[in-house]
Amino acid sequence: MDLPRHHVIREGDLRILNPFSPANLATLGQAIKLRAGDRLVDLCCGKGELLRSWHLAHGIRGIGVDISTAFVAEAREYSAGLPVEFVHGDAAGFVAPEPADVAACLGATWIGGGVAGTIEILERSLRPGGMLLIGEPYWRLDPPDQQTVEACHAQTRDDFRSLPELVAHFGDDLGWDLVEMVLASQDSWDRYAAAHWLNIRTWLDANPDDKLAPRLRAELDTDPVRHVRYRREYLGWGVFALRKRG
Repeated sequence: MDLPRHHVIREGDLRILNPFSPANLATLGQAIKLRAGDRLVDLCCGKGELLRSWHLAHGIRGIGVDISTAFVAEAREYSAGLPVEFVHGDAAGFVAPEPADVAACLGATWIGGGVAGTIEILERSLRPGGMLLIGEPYWRLDPPDQQTVEACHAQTRDDFRSLPELVAHFGDDLGWDLVEMVLASQDSWDRYAAAHWLNIRTWLDANPDDKLAPRLRAELDTDPVRHVRYRREYLGWGVFALRKRG
């Protein structure tokens, strides 16, 4: 059980594996009013930067789960000595050993087949009255055609919602109050996407004969134009803080 190697190559030395800047992550930690000793669970935690940085800033403790052996190894190395733990495994089946004050899944709602299923997974590890954090794409602009939809990593327009549709979905359909949100900017999208291009080019220069080289060469040939033509214009991304309605 592991991520394909091309995902690891693409992320390279990035610490945050979403279109979220360190400033965005810091703002989110402040906005949800974390307290020293709060316990967090981070599903699909990547390289563990949420837990690491929020422990240093707020004194939280917690556990992260990810399917990538490479990402978990980096998370453990970078957070050595801190009261945060990282587990290699399937986040969809994980239940924390003790209830968390905050349970998060940023940018990986595929583990539950969408937002609703992912909230159900997160709630298994959440104490009563605790907070969920969901990182999710949304349409900034309505995609005009199927080409735009597919360029934004979707199969149909209905794979993502507009921001008003997503906010309404949390409350009207799922019964959760939206209590905070931090949205990525076009600049943070650029920083994330462009970092992939440099990571891929650096890897290609060092590994021209690798069996993955043609695939990654093709990605580098096409992704920059796809990003500036479609994703940065049509696709937003944000983290939404939720509390269950009584």
